[in-house]
Amino acid sequence: MAGQMDMGAILGEQLLNAAKMMEEQVDQEIANLDTLDEDELEGIKRKRIEMMKKHQEKKADWKLQGHGEYQEIPEEKEFFNVTKNSENVVVHFYRDETFRCKIFDKHFNILAKKHIETKFCKINAEKCPFLCDRLKIRVIPSVLLIKNQQTQGHIMGFTELGNTDEFSTEMLEWRIAHGQVINYSGDLNTPPDQAAKKQKTNFVGKKIKMGRGKGQGADDSSDENDW
Repeated sequence: MAGQMDMGAILGEQLLNAAKMMEEQVDQEIANLDTLDEDELEGIKRKRIEMMKKHQEKKADWKLQGHGEYQEIPEEKEFFNVTKNSENVVVHFYRDETFRCKIFDKHFNILAKKHIETKFCKINAEKCPFLCDRLKIRVIPSVLLIKNQQTQGHIMGFTELGNTDEFSTEMLEWRIAHGQVINYSGDLNTPPDQAAKKQKTNFVGKKIKMGRGKGQGADDSSDENDW
């Protein structure tokens, strides 16, 4: 009981210190603004307006390229147009009969709307044999992370996502962020699903028992199809 109270006190002190630091930072920013004259303030305002305009122009261009929606690339040659027209691209190579491809579809529909700066799309691997050979697509599902027409990363199956069918959208987002093809503000050093498991631990360090989800464990790698 005493240990639990000590932890609560420590946590409370840490939160108080963090709040004080944030307050000091805000006070400093206000103090800095007070020292500026009208011309300097007007210059800052113009720069911010210009940045906002450029961002809106980028968003309009992204939407023209199909960003914001998870779309299918209908044929092999269109792949090169997609990667040429968008700086950041996430491409899912799928097959209709592979169940795990549907799981990726679910998450990519969410991420496409969240990360409008990136083009999320999929292509049927059976319709692009040349592309699969050139890009060394050997496992289905596979995901390529492409920036400025250069491959930044390759996600093969679910191994890097906890080897489970029940990985979270945040976990996939975290893995994609390592390819630097999305704007990500989280901690790249800690997988979100791992962090969530730590939060489900009581104060003496004993894990709460959780049911094993479908796909957990090394044996489930057989669900991925060699290509």
